[in-house]
Amino acid sequence: MALRGGRTGRAVESGAPREDGPRARNTAVLVAFTVVTNLADGITKIVLPVLAARATDSPALVTLVSLALSLPWLLVALHVGVLVDRVDRRRLLWLAGGLRLVAIGGLLAIVSAGEAGIVELGLGGLVLGVAEVIALTSTAALVPVIVPRADRERANALITGAETAANEFAGPFVGGLLLAAGTGLALGATWVAYLAASLLLLLLTGRFRVVGRGGVEGEGGAGGSDGLDAPATVNAQIAEGLRYLWGHRLLRTMTLILTVLFASWGAWLALMPLVAHDTMHMSAREYGVVLSALGVGGLLGAVLVGRLNRLLGHRRVMLADLIATMVMMAVPAVTTAMWAIAGAAFVGGLGGTLWSVNARLIAQNLVPEHMMGRYSGAARLLGWGAIPVGAGLIGVLAEWFGVRAAFLAFAVAAAATIPPYLRVVTEARLAPAFRVPGVEETGAGKTG
Repeated sequence: MALRGGRTGRAVESGAPREDGPRARNTAVLVAFTVVTNLADGITKIVLPVLAARATDSPALVTLVSLALSLPWLLVALHVGVLVDRVDRRRLLWLAGGLRLVAIGGLLAIVSAGEAGIVELGLGGLVLGVAEVIALTSTAALVPVIVPRADRERANALITGAETAANEFAGPFVGGLLLAAGTGLALGATWVAYLAASLLLLLLTGRFRVVGRGGVEGEGGAGGSDGLDAPATVNAQIAEGLRYLWGHRLLRTMTLILTVLFASWGAWLALMPLVAHDTMHMSAREYGVVLSALGVGGLLGAVLVGRLNRLLGHRRVMLADLIATMVMMAVPAVTTAMWAIAGAAFVGGLGGTLWSVNARLIAQNLVPEHMMGRYSGAARLLGWGAIPVGAGLIGVLAEWFGVRAAFLAFAVAAAATIPPYLRVVTEARLAPAFRVPGVEETGAGKTG
């Protein structure tokens, strides 16, 4: 079906061939895997800080245990990306599952023995964090290999919705119930969930290892992406991945924009509890409503993203996230009304999912298979690494200039991403990402 009105979403909407048979179940398996692992992750993120609070009265040490879960993104993301491009990706998911089972099993043993100190909890958090880096990077590289191109938008929407529902809602809720029944029960249930997720991977079909180094349609990154022989050393492969990302104007711009957006989210999540308590005098229940608005918006985004893409086009739908993040940061700068801040959080959550689904789809359809692990590692290093940076920066700004000015500064930063987005993320550059092989297209434009 031809592209009409410059909307990139039309190519995917067309009567493109869809693969049936055994590979058609891969999406269902990946969604189930995502639900189970994110449910366990949500429980873990509740249990570890509670155990840390029982082990020490120091807020800094309690925070350090939580930081251990995310620190591996800054430490090993690039090296994991190389591993993903070298090794069978399903086996890496099993490796991540094994690390999780060892970490949770170890924590269960020391908790049962009454020896759960900060050091042990921190080490457990680091192992779980490394496992998360391996699992998410491997999954990102696995989707374009085992899910047919025409089905990837639906698969990404389902996976993103599953992440939101399990990690932000069900996981913490179930974790709280299990903790009330006993820490051992909470950790034991988490161990069983990770084991079940690993067993689900047996149902995947297809190949899981990179078999070639073919090029990519559209802009080619620097660094020899069309060569036949991969660089011999890990550092050389890391450098090749970074050169590819930096040399691809569309992906580079999207990654830098996402870095600003992630920093804004980290800032909002870091400062909003203080505002809710000291300025707005919210109860715990009221603050829970505000946080829930984020998740509700995210779930709605996962449900609507396909329809919005077809109605408005992918470019406009992704632009909505930039505007939504700006609104989410700007509203606390002008009002402390609970309904307004909750509404802005809802809009932010909605926009975040719209961006996430489409950005994943663009990367899966543009990045060469042999580069997907390193691209994901580099992009997530910048994006996820910006979360603690944003959290720290807004704290400094609030201390020096006040809370309202701090939120306003991040609203301006989010707004500043709009001009480069409109200039670089054009219909012509997006067209190859949404072109379905075998479907005739006209007016799609060429990549720059």
